Amino acid sequence: MSTGQNKQLIRAFIDRVINQGELDAAGDYMAEDVVELEPFPGQGPGLAGVQEVLRGMRAGFPDMHWTVEEQIAEGDKVLTRFTWTGTHEAAFFGVPATRRRVSVGGMVIDRIEGGRVQDTRIQMDVFGLMQQLTGA
Repeated sequence: MSTGQNKQLIRAFIDRVINQGELDAAGDYMAEDVVELEPFPGQGPGLAGVQEVLRGMRAGFPDMHWTVEEQIAEGDKVLTRFTWTGTHEAAFFGVPATRRRVSVGGMVIDRIEGGRVQDTRIQMDVFGLMQQLTGA
């Protein structure tokens, strides 16, 4: 796949799986044995582990929406800088629902192999998220 196709694959994943909540479609974009290089606490392996994390995020923030701010692609890798927003409607990372709107920035580097994400590394402003949730 070209770098343009790789970027489009990631944008399609964000739109369909994350923004539209079609978590079962994640396998259309990610390999079954996808590796999360920096997993969330307690995240299981592979595609099922990614889907579990996304389910938890959507449970905590049912209106979660990701916006792609920019993308850079080189070879088989795509870096996507994003901002996600949502309303905290259920417990997340041990913080009970606050009904607060949050805005969280981050970046993810995905490596594409055979038309699917083979490994991924996400960096999010978790400290900023927690400040928004706790009002600290």
